[in-house]
Amino acid sequence: MSAVAVAVFIFFFGLVTVLGFVAAHWRKADLDSLHEWGLAGRRFGTVITWFLIGGDLYTAYTFIAVPALVFGAGAMGFFAVPYTILVYPFAFMVMPRLWAVAHRRGYVTAADFVRGRHGSPLLALAVAVTGILATMPYIALQLVGIQVVVAALGFPTAGLWGELPLIISFAILAAYTYTSGLRAPAMIAIVKDILIYVTIIAAIIVIPEKLGGYGAIFGHVPVGKLLLKAPDGGSLNGFSAYLTLAVGSALALLLYPHSLTAILSSSGGNTLRRNMALLPAYSFVLGLIALLGYMALAAGVDKLPQFAGYFGEYKQNFAVPALFLSVFPDWFVGVAFAAIAIGALVPAAIMSIAAANLFTRNIYREFVKPGCTPAEETQMAKWVSLIVKVGAVAFAIGLPQQFAINLQLLGGVLIIQTLPAVVIGLYTTWFDHRGLLAGWLAGIVGGTWMMAAQQFKSPTYLLHVGGLTIPGYAALYALLLNLVVAAAVTPLCRAAGLRRANDETTAGDYADAMRS
Repeated sequence: MSAVAVAVFIFFFGLVTVLGFVAAHWRKADLDSLHEWGLAGRRFGTVITWFLIGGDLYTAYTFIAVPALVFGAGAMGFFAVPYTILVYPFAFMVMPRLWAVAHRRGYVTAADFVRGRHGSPLLALAVAVTGILATMPYIALQLVGIQVVVAALGFPTAGLWGELPLIISFAILAAYTYTSGLRAPAMIAIVKDILIYVTIIAAIIVIPEKLGGYGAIFGHVPVGKLLLKAPDGGSLNGFSAYLTLAVGSALALLLYPHSLTAILSSSGGNTLRRNMALLPAYSFVLGLIALLGYMALAAGVDKLPQFAGYFGEYKQNFAVPALFLSVFPDWFVGVAFAAIAIGALVPAAIMSIAAANLFTRNIYREFVKPGCTPAEETQMAKWVSLIVKVGAVAFAIGLPQQFAINLQLLGGVLIIQTLPAVVIGLYTTWFDHRGLLAGWLAGIVGGTWMMAAQQFKSPTYLLHVGGLTIPGYAALYALLLNLVVAAAVTPLCRAAGLRRANDETTAGDYADAMRS
């Protein structure tokens, strides 16, 4: 344990804790209103939205897992770069439209929109439950990122003392999230992103210089990890897996409740468009983060005896911490590890708020206490946000790390099944709500079955078409099944003369999207 690294780490952690509580007084408003506590009054401009969405999407687990995947699997790990490039044009077109109708109708969650657009409380409940289930393991994975960093700092990892730093950090997170709502992660995201940019800029300059340059780095990477496995006569191999992972992940990313919460908190459609034009800067940084996996391979960090136990416990997830520990001075290790840990706190806060919004608006108010006051609604959301954090900590402590990772992979398969009701619903009401519900169920069951066939160890499923094997992202295959079932059930409902649900939205709710 380095006292210097720990001191620097604690300093930055203390700084963001203070900011978290100060945020309650930033752009003061009535935090007993869910609109203010959960969406910050939809008043964030271009700069704050940029930091918030970036802090929301590029998490501690991104910093740990993307280079770890490159370290272990090679070129396949770079699928994260094109998918973050694909997602922004998609968001540029779709999200201002969602913001416009949500603003006009007072919707706080995607399930609110589904309830209003399709007139089905049951379909809205399905969207809400899916969002909560997909979010919980995602929060737990932020804890995995903190666990890896805490272990790398030299703290014990076994028993109660080993879990204490994790418990303390999330207790502090719970306190300022309860007090400040979405304003807290928005303010902290600024510090987090500055630290990450500083860390990455230093890494791409210092580490290659220590390792003999980029040519030497790529020279040490095995050829099999530099390129995707080429198609052969009977299988598309890595090509189809890479393509479907990129496309499927792009479609799923902004459907997560925490992503939509950050988007709906912006001040307007044009704010979102400017952000979608600027956010590819994060994709550039993500490419640099992925290169850390190759740098760790070139440095041979998994062969260094002082890290043997850590790789045994955390496997390839320890690649980046080991690289930093072997290259940088202690003070900068503290900065880098603080960036990773704070990179866990920002999305974890937004995720817990998003899950609380879904439960409160679409389960509690809809089915438990329809007549609750705005203050009661907000208080319930605050309590649920605490429960979600406690559950995530228990999840991370009580279950093996790999189990959390596997469930997060399943989360992507689940959340993409809300795309027909949410995204397609923004443009057409052709689908009957019963067809959408049947499609959702087919996608959930089919996607879970595909993941189970892979023993929840891989997001890719081997689809056999004739004599050809097409490895692909299970989420995308399940989404196609979802759409086919929804398209088949809809005309059957009309042929049976079933009454269509009422759409409470009007054309004018969407028409002002370009002017917002």
